[in-house]
Amino acid sequence: MPMPPMPVLAPVDPPFEIVLVSPQIPPNTGNVARTCAVTGSRLHLVGPLGFSLEEKQLRRAGLDYWADVAPVVHRDWQEFEARALRGQIEKLHLFSGRAAQSLHEARFAPGDFLVFGQEQLGLPPALLDAWPGRQVGIPMRPGARSLNLAVAVGVGLYAALGATRVS
Repeated sequence: MPMPPMPVLAPVDPPFEIVLVSPQIPPNTGNVARTCAVTGSRLHLVGPLGFSLEEKQLRRAGLDYWADVAPVVHRDWQEFEARALRGQIEKLHLFSGRAAQSLHEARFAPGDFLVFGQEQLGLPPALLDAWPGRQVGIPMRPGARSLNLAVAVGVGLYAALGATRVS
């Protein structure tokens, strides 16, 4: 039985920018890269990274999508701010389990930066303290601690994509 055609995602211009701050688990980053590839989003990796970009687990999770992603690696947050963000604070969305604002209330626009923290620790407190008004959270049931990083990126990115298509 033939498979029905999949829905096509229209390109977003400029594309969303997915930012992982100090990711530690290679398969999570590989899965995020794959999500970036299928959505046409850009991937930024902000160091320090907990692995080499040549790791087998990373490559395996990203499958053959790596050529479509070409992640931009930044030594640290300061370098990311200078090279990529360039003062565009209104485009910043810091995803945190401690955010008061739900991603359903956030206003997303093409070219926005969706920023996610380290798997175990989330975003650094200093970063969250610097921009309290730019924090968004993914709603969860009470008592739930967190989502897997790759899942959180997928939820956040597709929410942003959906929000930009509402007329």
